[in-house]
Amino acid sequence: MQSGVMACTKCFCPPGDNGSSAGQRSFLGFTSFSIRDLLGAKEPHISPSLRTMDAAHEAGEVKVSRLQMEGETPPDFEYPALCDSLHGSFHDRENSPMMRAVLCAPVCKVYRFQTEDQRWLLVREQMSETPLSFSLPKQLLSALIRSHTKRAQEVKELGDLSPRWDGLRRDVVHHCDHLVGNYQETLAELEKLSASSCFKSSSSKADKHLQFVPTNLHSQRMEVSDPDSTRVWYEVTTFGAPADHHQAFKQGGLKKLLSKHTSHRDSCVSYSLDESSRARELLASVAQLQPLVFGLTEELLCVSLELSAVRLQQVLEGLTQQTERFVHALKDELVRSALSHAHSGGAPPQHAETSREGRTSPGRRDEEEWDRAWANVAVSLNCIVAMVDRLQGCEVTPSQQEPAPSSWQEQLLPLVVTLRDCVREAVGKARAAMTFVLLQEAAATTVGQGPAHIVQRRHAVFSQALSAAVCGFMLKLYGGLEDPDLLLQLHSVGLLVQFEGLLSTYGEELGMLEDMDVAVADLSRVTFAVTEARGEEPKDLLPTLSGAWGDLVVEVPLPPETFGSLPRETRDGRLIRVHPVLFNIGINQQQSLAERFGDSSLQEKVNQQSCERLRAYCSALTDARPRSAGSRSLGDMVSSLERSLDTKKRKNVGVLWAAATVCREVRGVRLTSCKSAKDRTAMSVTLEQCALLRERHQLGRQHFTAALDCMRRDGCRMDNVQKNVGSRKFAFSGVQLLTFPRLYRPPDGTFG
Repeated sequence: MQSGVMACTKCFCPPGDNGSSAGQRSFLGFTSFSIRDLLGAKEPHISPSLRTMDAAHEAGEVKVSRLQMEGETPPDFEYPALCDSLHGSFHDRENSPMMRAVLCAPVCKVYRFQTEDQRWLLVREQMSETPLSFSLPKQLLSALIRSHTKRAQEVKELGDLSPRWDGLRRDVVHHCDHLVGNYQETLAELEKLSASSCFKSSSSKADKHLQFVPTNLHSQRMEVSDPDSTRVWYEVTTFGAPADHHQAFKQGGLKKLLSKHTSHRDSCVSYSLDESSRARELLASVAQLQPLVFGLTEELLCVSLELSAVRLQQVLEGLTQQTERFVHALKDELVRSALSHAHSGGAPPQHAETSREGRTSPGRRDEEEWDRAWANVAVSLNCIVAMVDRLQGCEVTPSQQEPAPSSWQEQLLPLVVTLRDCVREAVGKARAAMTFVLLQEAAATTVGQGPAHIVQRRHAVFSQALSAAVCGFMLKLYGGLEDPDLLLQLHSVGLLVQFEGLLSTYGEELGMLEDMDVAVADLSRVTFAVTEARGEEPKDLLPTLSGAWGDLVVEVPLPPETFGSLPRETRDGRLIRVHPVLFNIGINQQQSLAERFGDSSLQEKVNQQSCERLRAYCSALTDARPRSAGSRSLGDMVSSLERSLDTKKRKNVGVLWAAATVCREVRGVRLTSCKSAKDRTAMSVTLEQCALLRERHQLGRQHFTAALDCMRRDGCRMDNVQKNVGSRKFAFSGVQLLTFPRLYRPPDGTFG
């Protein structure tokens, strides 16, 4: 509560009392006091000392007065009760184990604003760090180390390969080993940091060992208490645009870098996760069944010396059963196609079955040879069955000489040898085919993604975006635990995660936007699961990562009592899909250069694609919940967004406002970013907060600008600037601000 007092001293000024002009203000010092002391004082004011920024000297004192609103009873009775009520509810909520698992180091400011009907709004603004800034990147690094180590070991165990494919294997192993080494070094450096580390400042965004950590990640929250005592929370997560400042942007961002390295991917055959799993299963089956078949053939020869028809039949039935299982496992179309691809050098198979001269193509010839291989196994087995039947049919009479024990074995031996040879040939071809599948999958997920430094860049920016998105999801979940409609929406349609970007499309920020676009898109392959925690301590409620790259699951634990009250679908562990969208509008002076002399096509493409995904999400929501309150006007809202996109207007921030409106209507997660989430982001979130007060809580229109200036001058975002750069000034110049949209300009005296 103490850190909120600086904002209060400005907001409690009598209406119309502007004091000195904004241009004459200068920062003299600071003071702190308890609002409880102010409201409980016998006098209607207190006079705390004003101290210099280094707290070494007094600079006078400041008089802070409280207002007694019309209709209120004397402060000795009413104010202490009001203060206790407000502080109690806030304290209980924010200090619960769940909130402490996701938020830490809060900064709070409290305001009072007048409504259109001359009543008062009590507004609490809170900015918090989050332990997820470091805990999730460390978990992701550990998961990447495990998966790349396993991948390298898997391809090493593929056995002998042709020189061509052995070279590819060496590339995969080198690629994995390089990444594992880098990630182990980064993880070791992160582990050296204090366990309480929750914040990466903007000045550290290019630090090599903090590459995976989001810059300046905070939860920006606003609680509004209406005159009728209803309370509403609004949340937006702010962080520096997910970008790799360590590798920088001389060669562009990820979008451009990935487009330059598609040649290797084009030369590889693409196999799905299901096909790769089938390849592993087939190799395991072959490894299990071949020794069984060979063992039973050996036993058949031994039993044939006994001249026991019953015993011979028993062994034959076992051999027949295992051989048929072997043939069934091999009759997989994946083996045929893989052999064809492997023979053609990894290129896609030819559609023509014969060449111009009428000869069979190599791919077709491989498929025919494979069909003969497994068919020969079946034919060889049939020959053995027929021979056993013939031997059993030869009855021995007393007048006939009893056959020599070796005669049965001599007749079966050549047939058994043939079966073994056919099995060896089929196993060799199947192993070669499945080895090719696994090698191609390994190549596609490693070297096929580009050089190691590009893959590392992609992992790093994804880590930044993931940490921010998980923070937003956890707050959304905690706030909706008693909302069955929201929980049903999460499971039936998924979670909308809307990123708002304020990056220009000129210079380095164009590369940042390219990084951010790829990072946001990669979030679509992440899912959430709500689980039951082992305890109720904050450490038990931290989210955990499972799965591998491309199929990550974020498990969010809840206290046992809370988890038990959730709907059955949630308790059953049904996965929650993520639908990420990114809308970006550059607003600074560099965007002016881009619009006049550069290229804004990337921004237009990103916004258009996100609008299409947003419409698809809203359509799915409307279909799943046709009667839900949140879906009644969604069509009109999305149409308004589309009209804003079609409007050819420079710095069209209306796109951002329309997208945010749709996101809040569908109860999605909102995230806002600029280069460092320090200056432009501050302008955006304060504007959004005041716009919500005006549109949803009847903030007086004549007080809108004053409220906006107040939040920017004395609110949480000014504290954010100070904790990043050590100064309470936004990093704008007067000339730069002339190019900003009017509502994104801070008040005089707050920049420089």
